[in-house]
Amino acid sequence: MASKAFSKSFLSFYRFLRRRLGNRRSNTPVSHANLQKWPPSLDRLSSQTVVLDVEGGLLRSSSTFPYFMLVALEAGGFLRGLLLLLLYPLLCCFSQELALKVMVMVCFIGIKESNFRLGRAVLPKFFLEDVGLEGYQALKRGGRKVCLSGLPRIMVEGFLKEYLGVEVVVGRELKVVRGYYSGFLEKMEVEESLGLKAMVGQDEKEELGGGVVGFGSCSKSSQHHLFSLCQEVHLVSESEKSNWQVLPREEYRKALVFHDGRLAFRPTPLATLGMFIWLPFGLPLTIFRSVVFLLLPYRISIPIVTFTGLKNRLIFPSNSTTGPSTTYGQSNRSHSHLYVCNHRTLLDPIYISAALNKHVTAVTYSVSRISEVLSPIRTVRLTRNKEEDRRRMEKLLSQGDLVVCPEGTTCREPYLLRFSPLFAELTDEIVPVALVTRVNMFYGTSTSGLKFLDPFYFLMNPCPQYDVQFLEKIPTSSINGKSCSNYEVANHVQSEIGRALGFEPTTLTRKDKYLMLAGNEGVVKTKSKRH
Repeated sequence: MASKAFSKSFLSFYRFLRRRLGNRRSNTPVSHANLQKWPPSLDRLSSQTVVLDVEGGLLRSSSTFPYFMLVALEAGGFLRGLLLLLLYPLLCCFSQELALKVMVMVCFIGIKESNFRLGRAVLPKFFLEDVGLEGYQALKRGGRKVCLSGLPRIMVEGFLKEYLGVEVVVGRELKVVRGYYSGFLEKMEVEESLGLKAMVGQDEKEELGGGVVGFGSCSKSSQHHLFSLCQEVHLVSESEKSNWQVLPREEYRKALVFHDGRLAFRPTPLATLGMFIWLPFGLPLTIFRSVVFLLLPYRISIPIVTFTGLKNRLIFPSNSTTGPSTTYGQSNRSHSHLYVCNHRTLLDPIYISAALNKHVTAVTYSVSRISEVLSPIRTVRLTRNKEEDRRRMEKLLSQGDLVVCPEGTTCREPYLLRFSPLFAELTDEIVPVALVTRVNMFYGTSTSGLKFLDPFYFLMNPCPQYDVQFLEKIPTSSINGKSCSNYEVANHVQSEIGRALGFEPTTLTRKDKYLMLAGNEGVVKTKSKRH
């Protein structure tokens, strides 16, 4: 009797402690569901509702720290990210719920709700790279797809709905005060009841029947309130998840063409620590590389920056034995060349100029005045008026070599945006140039914030790489002996560059990119000069 009383007292104290620490995700564990091990039978899921725990049954890693670090760094800056990193040892000692609340407080407090676009612009790339093929197959086969997550809903909803086709997302809600996130979470009971109604479409769960199957992790998913609706729940262990395969790009419901943010790596605690250790060295190195590019001739600056870790690779046509500087540059000054390239960073024209060992002129659609002032080569802003832009480009081409990026904006992924056909009206032949950049810490592009810092972020990488490949000249009057329109020439140039790089051509435009990532059309407003 005494032992039973002691057991009951200990159990009561244990439950009380878990409630105080916030360990329990729900007051209703799965008591009547049929718990089964992974893998499930996928053939019969097409007629059933699939309830899947994101962290437990979809992502290969159960750690949510990297996603909060992305929010801290991209939305709050380096100081907020450093604070979160310093708190990491404490977070490991906290309960899961308490650690979540601390990370939410550090990352979201003071962030303006209307300006938060990371859930669509930044986080989907990192979520997709962590999705397990086995978990996605279970979700994909479901008739109706419902995902639940312990993360704030604004962090996961864009990724789940746009890229995985999920219909209902149940996540934590953040409290908002006067348009700004307060750093606190709403009460879980309210969130789960709203999510329950959204999933069921009615108030009585008995009307569901037995058509709901849950998928989650052995560690925590079986205690979620929504799993009490499932006839059966399939659980996967952490050891099994470690053997999951990465979801291939071909399996994405929607191609990941656009994404934003500065970080090019998954910010695990160790990787983030490495970044902060690198910053005191990277900042002066960036300044040194920039000064060398601006003040010294290419023949001197290229070897120097190569010695600092910047990698460059130059590829020219097989019929050219002396390189592009002779084929396209110094030996033929009587005829200007029009170089048409895909757009990776603002440094594209500068690298082409360095490869030719001569100064060229670059036309730009919308860059900051600071970038124009700091550019070591001449830049001319276009007006987006077709006739005026043609007149300007014809004048520039008559004065010397010209570089054009017909995509109008950068693209990080192996895709090519639609090429504007205006360049095909300027000259009899063009020189396609295929460009590839590789970074391991920071992206040298952005859609918001201080865009003039883009080249500096690229140069801040320990070992950034630029590949410049000159292709065979293409006539603008015909393709394979057949006359063609300017649009057909533009598409042909796009396909040739795509074939050389292994990139996929698309019909997407600059406007599509900025509307998705920044909520605007990507036009930099400048004050008109008074005459």
